[in-house]
Amino acid sequence: MAIAVDELRVRHSAWMLLAPVPFLLHGAWSAWRGVFHWENAAICLFFVITALGGARTRRLLVGAYPLGLVGLMYTSMKVVENVGVSPATVHLCDLRAAELALFGITVGGQRMTLHDWWQVHPVPALDFLCAIPYGTFLFAITGCAIWLYFRDYTRMVRFGWCYLALNVAGFLTYHLYPAAPPWYFHAHGCVVDLTVHATEGPNLARVDAWLGVPYFAGMYGRASDVFGAMPSLHAAYALLIVLLAWPTYGVGWRIVSVAFLVLMCFAAVYLDHHWVLDLVAGLLYCAVVVGVSVVAVRLSGWSASSRRRPATCST
Repeated sequence: MAIAVDELRVRHSAWMLLAPVPFLLHGAWSAWRGVFHWENAAICLFFVITALGGARTRRLLVGAYPLGLVGLMYTSMKVVENVGVSPATVHLCDLRAAELALFGITVGGQRMTLHDWWQVHPVPALDFLCAIPYGTFLFAITGCAIWLYFRDYTRMVRFGWCYLALNVAGFLTYHLYPAAPPWYFHAHGCVVDLTVHATEGPNLARVDAWLGVPYFAGMYGRASDVFGAMPSLHAAYALLIVLLAWPTYGVGWRIVSVAFLVLMCFAAVYLDHHWVLDLVAGLLYCAVVVGVSVVAVRLSGWSASSRRRPATCST
């Protein structure tokens, strides 16, 4: 009975039995803090089952592991939410001034940002349209990972680690260069108040009211980085889905992925969540991370022969 080399490593790697430990410890910590949610239970169960299973499930664990680490990291950010963040370090009106200079528009002789104009000219249909990428980006990331698992396992692993690297880079930037989003300026002006909580904004609040479910209010109510506008990870995620899975897409999915990216970038501005500068930074972060991954794969000699290799034994 012969087994593919990468599967043999997955099956017999001793670390597999230790893989669920960080998630179990985090789940216990969350329970102790009284913030244990259903997703904590789901992620713990997933990694325990895949670690204790056979070669096929352990292969899935390897591909999904960095995505799980992102979830663990995100739910732990409350502990360090104010590290490096103070009224003196938060970039607010200086960032807005740069936005005005580079991407501002002049209407009736008055210089304003795109956000200023959209906030006084809301369009209900655009509220709902822009809520789509913001409400589904986690599903899009998960769906892309699953797609790559079946289409190109090597790319799935790269996708996961690029996703983790993007989040680490983004979270570090939030504390090294804390930046207020446009909604904060429109609500509080140039005064930095560290007690302010993250909000979904008026546009997504209208969508919640229409749905009759506080979906976005709940999502942003659990956010830890009010001053984490730079870079826009929403834009970075959407570009990552395009770049990493592009060779596996047909024409239809390529169009869908690019449309999702364009709509995400427009939504970030229309919903008042990110400056255009934040979008540019997010796209650059993604391009750099993907570029580094390409070089790393080439230098490591990680053969593309592992792609599309079935996770089954043959006699």
